Amino acid sequence: QLVESGGGLVQPGGSLRLSCVAARSITSTFNPYVWDWYRQTPGNQRELVATITPGRTTNYADSVRGRFTISKDSNRKTVYLQMNNLKPEDTARYFCNKRAPESGSSPIEDWGQGTQVTVSS
Repeated sequence: QLVESGGGLVQPGGSLRLSCVAARSITSTFNPYVWDWYRQTPGNQRELVATITPGRTTNYADSVRGRFTISKDSNRKTVYLQMNNLKPEDTARYFCNKRAPESGSSPIEDWGQGTQVTVSS
């Protein structure tokens, strides 16, 4: 079960920190996996925004690189997304999920409710 939180309404240029708690996870079901943050706007597919590997290597979509930072706390079974210098085009519902480290793997968990981020003045 994935529980996302931390979204809200923020002005352009503002910051938010999203959290994704992998409820009921244990070390063996959290650490060996790649964790991702996605976002989705109405009528569109989910877009991969940020990735963190078991070894903590990170990768970002071009649209957020330099503004967003993904991190994780294995003890808390939580993945974070620090979002700075937010833009109106960052407005979306944000979701997290995990997948196997192999290239081309798909999200494993059932999708959570996500957390809404709205960037507007």
